[in-house]
Amino acid sequence: MLLFDYVLLITLAAIWGSSFIFMRVLAPALGPVATADMRLLIAGIALTLYLRLRNQRLDLVKNLKRYIIIGLLNSGIPFLLFSFAALYLPSSISVIINSLTPLFGVLFSILWLSEKMTAKKISGIALGIVGVIIIRGSGNLELNVMTTVAMAACVLATMLYGLASTYVKLHAKDIASSAVATGSQLVAGILLLPLIYFFPTRTELTITIALTTIAFALFCSAIAYVIFYRLLKNLGTTKALSVTFLIPVFGFIWGYIFLQEEITAIMIIGSVFVLSGIYFVTGNEYQKKIG
Repeated sequence: MLLFDYVLLITLAAIWGSSFIFMRVLAPALGPVATADMRLLIAGIALTLYLRLRNQRLDLVKNLKRYIIIGLLNSGIPFLLFSFAALYLPSSISVIINSLTPLFGVLFSILWLSEKMTAKKISGIALGIVGVIIIRGSGNLELNVMTTVAMAACVLATMLYGLASTYVKLHAKDIASSAVATGSQLVAGILLLPLIYFFPTRTELTITIALTTIAFALFCSAIAYVIFYRLLKNLGTTKALSVTFLIPVFGFIWGYIFLQEEITAIMIIGSVFVLSGIYFVTGNEYQKKIG
């Protein structure tokens, strides 16, 4: 295993952690719909060109139905929900709620893939829920209807991520992971595009906003997925997915540096509960594959 791959793992966590900063900047200007859709569409086009350069097949017509389902569950609706939440929540709170994704992935695997439910997994899921409740009481978050709805939107997004991963295991094993990521984002971007007519941008489109949007899509989706493909190949699925533990760290750091978001003791405690829950749910698998 190359040291460079572990550097890439940290880089990937830093990139995905920054996505919540981008949404905090872009959602108030473009609105949640345009923010999510431009991320999908630009990244989908870029990844399509990348596959062409590598002579990899997308088989868009053959796999269209599956791309639509995966695109909406794993990209379209979650990106829209997180972009909506960015209007009301600090990025540091959104990023730690995003960490619930593996917990829901395991929960849906138990329900539909016949994975065994254990006391450790139940404890992990419970810890994750407690962590979110603790974070909701964070001192830098004004509790009102919209912040509560925004947190619920983030939780729903992570549920959809978990559901999407289960669907892929059940119905898309025959499609290369690079094709799944490319086709699903491209199709989801096309499907969401008409919604911009009903939910237009909130402010005048400037060069700064346009460049920020392009950077958001290319770095946080297109380039991030290219890095992720390499990590999957060189480190294996389990080690590659350990990025989940690192994303909140960078989310906190970027929020503090760029948006001057406060990091409170309650947020840290809630984060410990969530990350502990993830370890309880996935810890045995990590140890089996790494050990």
